This record gives sequence, structure tokens and C-alpha cells, in this order.
Amino acid sequence: MAGNLSEEQIKVLNMSQKVIGEAKKVIIGKDEIIIKVLLAILAGGHILIEDIPGVGKTTLALALSKALSLDYKRLQFTPDVLPTDVTGFTILNKESGKFEYKKGAAMTNLFLADEINRTSSKTQSALLEVMEEGKVTVDGVTYKTPEPYIVIATQNPIGSIGTQMLPESQMDRFIVRLTMGYPSLENEVMMLKSKQNQVSVDNVEPVVTADEIIEARKIVDSVYVADPVLEYIARLAEASRNHPYIKLGLSPRGTIALLKMTKATALLKGRDYIIPDDVIYAFSDVVSHRIILSSKARINGAEEERILKEIISSVKIPRISR
Repeated sequence: MAGNLSEEQIKVLNMSQKVIGEAKKVIIGKDEIIIKVLLAILAGGHILIEDIPGVGKTTLALALSKALSLDYKRLQFTPDVLPTDVTGFTILNKESGKFEYKKGAAMTNLFLADEINRTSSKTQSALLEVMEEGKVTVDGVTYKTPEPYIVIATQNPIGSIGTQMLPESQMDRFIVRLTMGYPSLENEVMMLKSKQNQVSVDNVEPVVTADEIIEARKIVDSVYVADPVLEYIARLAEASRNHPYIKLGLSPRGTIALLKMTKATALLKGRDYIIPDDVIYAFSDVVSHRIILSSKARINGAEEERILKEIISSVKIPRISR
């Protein structure tokens, strides 16, 4: 499968397979989620996982941080968490007489923002600004986030008590929205066995360096995209904007995110070029949190998943040659 890949692209593919293998030691039966989170990281984006508590979101983030050799921090978002807890603050050093910057929780390589919808909109905005800018400004001084910089945010499903959902405009900052879901019966038994055998995140070995991730992102970005595929992506975006059940369609930022995820998908599937199937594979995860359904959709009971499938089926798939 990797016959057409360059030496650098093969290196990224092998690196990815090692990371997936390490994460699978502790995340049982969720191979697809591990792959999608890794794709988002290689595409240079941030990840939103919308799910109920206790399905392994924190374990997944911690396992990946270890496999990728990244500095990791976690912040449990609650109503009393302040923007300064995220960005940091300056404090007077009595000995030197100078103000010193104390880093916030977000100043790390991989930041897990747990239950982001349980905190105030002001604190949410502080994190989303760091994600967008890759830096924080405290008392007029700017501090860059470490490279690579990855945020995995979790959000409880709509209807959970005491939650404040992210505004649609801010959801756009995440390259994908994923759901882990409950394990199957067979996988849950395997998980219980691994717990019994004391298999934990401590068993995950570092297999990649931070510098290799930065380089891998550049290599992913070099994946070839034919003009018909670019037009196909643009037509899908246009179809989302014209669908009768969608009030707000895919933004240009979302179109770019889809292209980035599609490049990473192609490379992990062993190709140095994109095919339409790669676009289809990434489409729902990239687009679902970026569209707003119309009142007509709600009245008719139209579901998001069905609408996205209609969009895919309404746009002609191009034929490409490489």
C-alpha cells in the first residue's frame, strides 16, 4: 500500500502505526477513535469529544500524550474556573521586585479541557482564543504555546444539568467532533480483563518525539490534491449551504479543515494523494459540529447524520487518476 510514498511519508505512516499500537494497549475496542484523533493531530487541529463521563476520554488523551512524548496537563472545567487558570497570570516576586509570569494549565503540549461546557463562557473564550492564536497575552506580554500544541476538549451531551454549550461560532475552532460511545460486550469484557491484569497508561511507551510530530505535519500537508478533488470538497460545502434543512452551512474555515483531515486520511491509508473516499471518510466528523439545522429540520424530525448523508449522495463523485 505504501509503494507510492516517499521515504519521509513512509516514516510518518510507520510512526502513526506505532502510536496507534501503544494507545490500543489501554483503549480497548476503540481503534477508529484512536485513528481519528491521531488524524486530527497530524492535520494540525484540535479535537472535541462529545460524550458521557466514564467512556475513556481522559485515558485516551493521557495514552496519546505518552506515546507522542508530549507534556500533558488536564483541567477539570467547573463554574468557578477562571480565565487566568487557563492562560496564567503575573505575580510580584518580592525578592527580585519584578513581576513574573505563572503559566496557566493551557501552556502545555497536549491540554485536556475536561467538560468544557461546565464552565463560564468567559473561561471558554479564553481557551478558544489560545487554540486559535497559539499564544496568550497576559498584562500586555505575549507568550507562545509550546509546539506542537493540541487541545482535546470534552463536552457532555445536550441536556446534562449545569452545562453551558459552546456557541456555534466557537465550535468551529475544533477540526473534528467525535463520540467514543459505550464499548461492545466483548470489548467491555476485554477491558475488565486488562484492569484485572493491571494494564494501565504506565504500560504505554513513548515512540515519537515532539519534533517528529511537527515534521510529520509538514509532510501530511504535502500530500497531493487533484483539482477535481478540490472542486468536490467545495461542492460539498456549497451543498451544505443550500440544503433546505440547514440554516448555517459549512464555513470556508470548515472547508479548509476538511481538506487538512482528508490529507492526513490519505497518508494513513498508504497514499501520497487524495481520493474522494478520503473526503467522505472525514466529512461527518469535520462538518457535523459546524452546521446549524433549521427549524424546518426540527419540525420534520430530520437528524444531523441523515442530512449529512444526503449531502454526500447529492454531489457527484469525481473520477481521478494519479
